[in-house]
Amino acid sequence: MSRHFQPVILSIFALLVVWPLGAGELKVLKNIQYKDGGQYERERCKLDLYLPGGKTDFPILVWFHGGGMTSNSKDEEEAVRVGRRMAKEGIGTAVVNYRLSPMAKYPSYIEDAAASVAWSLRHVGGYGGDPNAVFAGGHSAGGYLAAMVVMDPRYLKGHGAGVADVAGVIPVSGQMDSHSTVRAERGIERSVQVIDATAPLHHVRPGLPPMLILAGGEDLPGRSEINQRFHEALTAAGNRDAGFVEVPGRTHTSIVFEMDDPNDEVVQIMLSFINRVTARRGR
Repeated sequence: MSRHFQPVILSIFALLVVWPLGAGELKVLKNIQYKDGGQYERERCKLDLYLPGGKTDFPILVWFHGGGMTSNSKDEEEAVRVGRRMAKEGIGTAVVNYRLSPMAKYPSYIEDAAASVAWSLRHVGGYGGDPNAVFAGGHSAGGYLAAMVVMDPRYLKGHGAGVADVAGVIPVSGQMDSHSTVRAERGIERSVQVIDATAPLHHVRPGLPPMLILAGGEDLPGRSEINQRFHEALTAAGNRDAGFVEVPGRTHTSIVFEMDDPNDEVVQIMLSFINRVTARRGR
């Protein structure tokens, strides 16, 4: 995409919060409107930017919260924890709200996710971030969204961006078949596996961005297996920079809820991936 970025426009409701972080400061800009349509879009399509103080040209992780695409928000402890910890480690993080089912149906939440990634690609330079190092990631339903944004190129294209603009993808414990909420909207039982255009697995092809796929060793039934299957399909299609890590002892929730631990294994794996990919892209 073009590197002539649009001017940064803050919502009049954006709020700057600064927390001390030892050597530097964690700066948080809250409730930035990244997409503005109807009333429900204006309510939900906002993000919070967690920025490492005293740094410039840092990578950006666009992070989608979990909750089955029916609940939760960027203000829940899970999402806040990710934003704060990654910013502390020098990774700017955009923690994103998106529309939820049943008030919004497929593919509305994927379109919102893509819009937030496209917004980040255009605007992070104005906040000190590196627009060439924008990553998409999320937990559970958020992992599904992060994957779908790059697996189906129509979504980013609809917002003037491209899959190649995304530095890498980090889905954590996501559904790589059709999401159960998408199936529920279509009257399909949760137990019935569907792999069609609504599933990341359906869109596997060569030339995708680097991917770090994570799942817990004690995750939801079948969750680690579907992620391993996704990884195998990616590598079989020729995507050499696709990795799968099953984190021993982690459940569906603890895989992200232990990120405050200074020695958290998941954080270290994510940082290693982000830093390696960013360095390779020319920083």
